[in-house]
Amino acid sequence: MNNEWVEITNTTRDVINLRDWTLRDADGNCYRFHNIRIGSRATIRIHTGNGRDTRTDLFQDRRDYVWDNRSDTATLRDDRGRVVDTESWGRRR
Repeated sequence: MNNEWVEITNTTRDVINLRDWTLRDADGNCYRFHNIRIGSRATIRIHTGNGRDTRTDLFQDRRDYVWDNRSDTATLRDDRGRVVDTESWGRRR
């Protein structure tokens, strides 16, 4: 399951603390960030499976896949619940 991930890129010039931000799929599966900082113009991957968190890779420690290959939506919200970014693929039937 570590081959399934979502990438988040900080396109700003500032370091951003993602503490209490969330990443959610269309089915409501939710990953809450802890005290994670993402550097200016840096990218991190949030893997579905198990692993050891690093500066560039975080792991949800799930046993089942989260992201639907046919269609899904990834929504990133800040610590106040405001949508920061969303990405959708495929079509819902």
